[in-house]
Amino acid sequence: MDLKNQKRMAADILGCGHSRVWIDPNQIEDVADAITRADIRKAIEAGSIRALPKTGVSRGRARYRLAQKSKGRRRGQGSRKGTAGARTPRKQRWIRTIRPIREMLREMRDTGKITRSVYRQFYRKSKGGMFRSKRQLMLHLKTEGHLKEVN
Repeated sequence: MDLKNQKRMAADILGCGHSRVWIDPNQIEDVADAITRADIRKAIEAGSIRALPKTGVSRGRARYRLAQKSKGRRRGQGSRKGTAGARTPRKQRWIRTIRPIREMLREMRDTGKITRSVYRQFYRKSKGGMFRSKRQLMLHLKTEGHLKEVN
């Protein structure tokens, strides 16, 4: 039996697509007799026609992918689009390096571990990019004998 027209009208009334219109297989004859929109409405009320629920897209794969990325995976050569400088700009890299160094120098000056003049000297050196990290800064301070023991 061709129920194309009934399905079209039902889809319009239910406000969904043709593929979501479900017709009860036991009442196909009754639905085939429904030729007006009013007849279709009655069939919907009777329950012989109804709209199937929407099917969504599963987020399972996406969640797995995000979990992998949070572990640092999926960052190989084949996944990269920009250059190293585009992925983390030079300025950002510099900020990440210099801020902890300056913070450490400030802390040591305020607690009295280094003098103001040593602070200024090492501040300028760090600005010039002499130290890669806080650890390297500490190494220089120790080897040059600028660190004081504070009680």
